[in-house]
Amino acid sequence: MGFRCGIVGLPNVGKSTLFNALTETAAAQAANYPFCTIEPNVGNVGVPDPRLDKLAAVAGSAKIIETQLAFVDIAGLVRGASKGEGLGNQFLGNIREVDAIVHVLRCFEDGDVTHVEGKVDPIADAETVETELMLADLESLEKRVPNFVKKGQSGDKEAKIAASVLGQALDLLRDGKPARLTQPKDVEEARVFAQAQLLTAKPVLYVCNVEEANAANGNAHSARVFEKAAAEGAEAVVVSAAIEAEIATMPVEDRGEFLAELGLGETGLARVIRAGYKLLHLLTFFTVGPKEARAWTVEAGAKAPQAAGVIHTDFERGFIRAETIAYDDYVTLGGEAGAREAGKLRQEGKEYVVQDGDVMLFRFNV
Repeated sequence: MGFRCGIVGLPNVGKSTLFNALTETAAAQAANYPFCTIEPNVGNVGVPDPRLDKLAAVAGSAKIIETQLAFVDIAGLVRGASKGEGLGNQFLGNIREVDAIVHVLRCFEDGDVTHVEGKVDPIADAETVETELMLADLESLEKRVPNFVKKGQSGDKEAKIAASVLGQALDLLRDGKPARLTQPKDVEEARVFAQAQLLTAKPVLYVCNVEEANAANGNAHSARVFEKAAAEGAEAVVVSAAIEAEIATMPVEDRGEFLAELGLGETGLARVIRAGYKLLHLLTFFTVGPKEARAWTVEAGAKAPQAAGVIHTDFERGFIRAETIAYDDYVTLGGEAGAREAGKLRQEGKEYVVQDGDVMLFRFNV
């Protein structure tokens, strides 16, 4: 499944440096001037999950394959983007194509790195970007909602639903609030709201880019961002993009010692990836065998046939049942044979809701 997180922010906040470290490549040019990223670069990154190693060890799997998220490095936004300033139209168009927004905020002081607004204020930076997104949504809905209202009054059921839910979003935007606060009252409204592709309806992860000395615990700037995230129901993590860029160039075997010297238990990027996974309400199930142990991604609430379809559409189309073992049972009982003998291998049907950590084998017929 193609879950995409768009990395956004003002110019020179560390977006491209973060992206380069995420993908461990130099695909995005990082430079100390605005608009060094012109086309959105896309990188797929593995979601760290220590359970996968344990499953592979139990099964003697020859290969381990992590589940992945796609990160998109999007050109820097400036004030006035909603009116086409800078690379505004391109920026806004690229955001529409992602599932969640990873908003990088500058939380470090450095006189050698230009700040497009002339001062370091991550809250103001966040509000600049959010305002431009709200203005773009506002302009879009002010054109669309009256048409939906008119069609709804003439008996168009779909238009009536759109007029209701998008009208609520328009009222929020006029009050200076993001569209994500809209509360669809049923499944139909939720579907129409999602189809509208509103920029401010997307979930947000704030990434506080701090200096090396504050990589473990953050600083006063990042503390303010965490307060903002908590108030909005968003996620926030602290990262030092400079450290992450250095780690990305190291041999894997040297990274643990380097992190330990800095007082870090894991990379900031691991936190970013997991937070993005959480933000999108995703969970992991596994398929395990002698050839490979593999993690797969589904949205929370997915049923067994949908999970089967992630592997192959034929699996969903011809779904019969899913042989399922909970992760803890698989590990403690020594794998499939032990779980079967202990009565912990379950036969689940079409209505089974997949649980995080399920080890699954799908039976199908097409």
